[in-house]
Formats: sequence, structure tokens, C-alpha cells
Amino acid sequence: MSTPVLRVGDFTVDTGEIVALLGGNGAGKTALLEAVLGIRPASGPVVLFGRDVSTMTVEQRVSLGVGYVPEGRRVFAGLTVRENLEVASMFPAAERDHRVGEMLALFPMLGDRPQARAWLLSGGQQQMLALARALMNKPRLLLMDEPTLGLAPLAVADLLRRLPRMAVDGTAIVLAEQRAGLALGVASRGVVLRRGQVVGGGTAAELAADPLLADLMAGG
Repeated sequence: MSTPVLRVGDFTVDTGEIVALLGGNGAGKTALLEAVLGIRPASGPVVLFGRDVSTMTVEQRVSLGVGYVPEGRRVFAGLTVRENLEVASMFPAAERDHRVGEMLALFPMLGDRPQARAWLLSGGQQQMLALARALMNKPRLLLMDEPTLGLAPLAVADLLRRLPRMAVDGTAIVLAEQRAGLALGVASRGVVLRRGQVVGGGTAAELAADPLLADLMAGG
């Protein structure tokens, strides 16, 4: 049996798996992601890639292979697209420049405007920049917090169609979303949180067909 990429209490994620982390406002989705990243204390051990990282800093966890796309994108508005990518890299200069080129090729809407200031980008372009920035260090685990929030339908579709490709390449993805239908459309499995506790879960197909899902998600 393989070692999970991530284990926090009852919550686990395996290599190449997309897990939808579901729940309403206040359910604890962001808190769980931030505990994994080390932004806030966890209530118990956080195990990444088979190692207890509870005492590790954010930088140390990122160096192990964790990427993070925060809610609201939080790109560096005054920096250019290229600068936003460069500042996120932990690689030496030559490899950093190569990785920037890969990201600009992967996201053509960014590649067309590498010198544009981030504040001039549309919401969808900013979200792609946040995702490209999180991928700069080739993460083995990608944490995404409400990535579709405030995006137009076409931008949402463009974002979500990219995730299965990343999973095929071996990246494990945790997709925290209130919009259960969207998340379950790309995830293989879902977990429902309420007040910081896992209260439900199953395959994406099982949860999508569960008439109780709305009740499970209601009330945070």
C-alpha cells in the first residue's frame, strides 16, 4: 500500500488524486489548507510525503513539494506577470528562467502579456497567474482554496479542465470549493467538512448522486 501524499487526521490524499474539499462558509476548508501549509497551527499531526511536518515552517513545507493557490488569488498587483512568477521560485536563476518560460507556454493568456502589471489582468487571468505561480516549484501537492470564486463561466471551465492533466502527471490536488457540482466534476473523491470536522465523503459519483449532500454542506 502506497504512502499518502497528505494525511491530516481522517483526511488523506494520494499521488495523482484530485480530492474535493467541500463545505459552506465557516466549514473549515481554508483552516485545513492553512494548517497543511503551516500558516496556522494544526490540531494534530500533519504528515506530508510520509513525514510529520508539524514543526516545519511554511518555507520548509514548500521546499518538500507543496504549492498553494489562496482564495482571492492574491497576486502581487504591482509586479509584472513575469515578476510574479520569478519571485515564487526557489530554483537557481537558470532553472527559474526555464520554469518561467514553461509557465508562460502553459498559460498562453499570460505568455501574451509577460510584462503586464498583475492589476491590469482580468479575474480569470489573475487566477491563472496564481496557479502558474503555485506551480513554479513543481509541487507534488497543490492546495487550491475556492479557485473559481468570482470568475466568469469560461474562465472557470478553462481553469478546471487543466486540473486532471496535472493529476495525470502525478500532482495530488486538494480543491476546496463551496460549488460542489463543479469540484466533483473534476475530482475522483470528495470530503465534506462541517465546523472543521469531516462529516461525509465518498467517490465523486457517490457524492454527486447523494440527495443529502446539500444538507451535509449547509450551515458551515
